Parts: sequence; structure tokens; C-alpha cells
Amino acid sequence: MPDAAPAPSSGREPCLLVFGGGYLGRAAALEAIRRGGRAVATSRDAERRRSLSAEGVTAIDPADPEALKTALEAATAVLVTAAPDAHGCPGLRALGPVASQAWPDWIGYVSSTSVYGDRAGGWVFEDGPLNAASLEGARRVRVERDWLDGGQGMGLTVQIFRLPGFYGPGRSVVERLRDGTARLVRKPGQVFNRIHVDDVVSALFASMDRPRPGAAYNLTDDEPAAADVVVEWAAAKMGLPRPPEIDWTDDSVSEAMRRFYLDSKRVSNALAKAELGWRPKYPTWREGLATMLETPPPLRLVG
Repeated sequence: MPDAAPAPSSGREPCLLVFGGGYLGRAAALEAIRRGGRAVATSRDAERRRSLSAEGVTAIDPADPEALKTALEAATAVLVTAAPDAHGCPGLRALGPVASQAWPDWIGYVSSTSVYGDRAGGWVFEDGPLNAASLEGARRVRVERDWLDGGQGMGLTVQIFRLPGFYGPGRSVVERLRDGTARLVRKPGQVFNRIHVDDVVSALFASMDRPRPGAAYNLTDDEPAAADVVVEWAAAKMGLPRPPEIDWTDDSVSEAMRRFYLDSKRVSNALAKAELGWRPKYPTWREGLATMLETPPPLRLVG
């Protein structure tokens, strides 16, 4: 398959507008700045906005239409990471009314591999059926369609990125093992993929360089694995005892975590590799967690 042509230059300073300045949104915004551009990110939380601003990201309240309009007019790319709600995509609802003709050529929507539902451990590809089994997955299916239909109607380059659970510094089993909150959850036969946050971000920017209107990409690592295998490996590497074992339906398992145990599937990332020229820096969870284990935990002041 030939490489896609590079995106044409707009002649403007690169500026990424991130709707949803959470964990992933922040990482994408900081990468845009590292690459010599600017970044604007939304957050409803005032403290979060102050934190983003301190790192060089222009932070705005998504409830401020004038700020959104100004940011959208300056943006050369838009990334939507905000999760859907019962009414659809908060990003589409907020940006649509202020967009006019200001949409940039590249719009990325971060979705989830939950759109595929359960595959009983089988492999999933982007052109497979979307059989979401959870409410969250069904909402993602609907919002993907909303973005793709809207983008096609306006001649925009909308890309969909389907992610499994992503992890990174401050958000992984390493921290849970260190603070004693990790649990060993076994569900025989159940596997799923993961991806390091840095690999998500590198794929997003690869797509900006090689856009394909209407494309959907699975962004995952190369090795799906059972949750208990990962936890036991990390505990052994850290020299810690195996954490307590609980059933995946136990009340102590959060709703967000329980969603990962509803489906069992192996998700292929072959299309992203072929079309974007992308390769994960951390091809399996071992490399990703090993890097974090090399970083000492932050000091805790006592007294």
C-alpha cells in the first residue's frame, strides 16, 4: 500500500486544540508544544486549567463559547478526547455552534475498542462489526458515526482512534502496587490489549502527517494479555508480594475497571502501522512498565 501524501501546509503556526484536557489530552498538548507549535486545551475544572497553563498550554473553559471560537479559528488540528454522555459528544455540541467555517482540515476523535464488544478472545480489525455490549461502548459507536457523518458532509478530514485501556506515569499498576491498592483479578480466558500514553500520542501526530478522511485506527500494543498476568509480573519485578485476589465482580472493582473484564478480544494494530508508518515504542506492557519501574517514586513528606 503506498504511503499517504503529507498533509498540505496551511501556512499558519501549528496549533492543536484539545477538547478534553485530561490525562491523554494533556500529553497530546505537551507534545504539540514540544514539536514547536502551540496548544489549547479545555477543562471545566479551574485547578486543572491552572495546572495546564503552568505547563505552557492555553487552558480554556469549554462553557465559554467566545474562547472556544477564538481557539478553533487558530487551530490547525482538533483532537477530541472527552468521553460521550447520554446526549452524544460534548466536543461536537460545544464546537459545532461556534465553528462556522473555522474547522481545520484534521479532526481526531478518541474512541474505544469497546465498540467491538466481546469476541471471546478472537482478533478484531477496523472493518469488523461494531457490536458494543456496554452503554459506554454503544455511546462511542453513536459518536463515531456523528463525527464521520458530519465530517463527510463538510468535507473535513475526521479520523477515529479506537483505544483500549491506556497507561503511563501516574496511571498504571505500578502506582497501585506501590500504594497497596492493587488487586489480582482473575477471569479465565479473558484477554485485552493496552497501550502506553506516549504511543497513543505518537500515533495521533503520525495521522496528522498522513491524514485519510474517514479512517478509523486501532491504537494498541502488540500483545494482548490477561490482567492477572500483568499484575503478577509487575509485583515480581518490584519485589512485592502478590496482591490480594478478588473476583472481577467484587464491589471493590471500579465500574471503569469492570468494563475491561466484560469483553475478551485481541485487537490488531496492523492498519495503523501500515498507513501511518507508526510503531509503538512500547510494543508490549513489559517494556512500558519496565520504563516506569526505572523511575523512583516521588518522595513523600511526613509530619
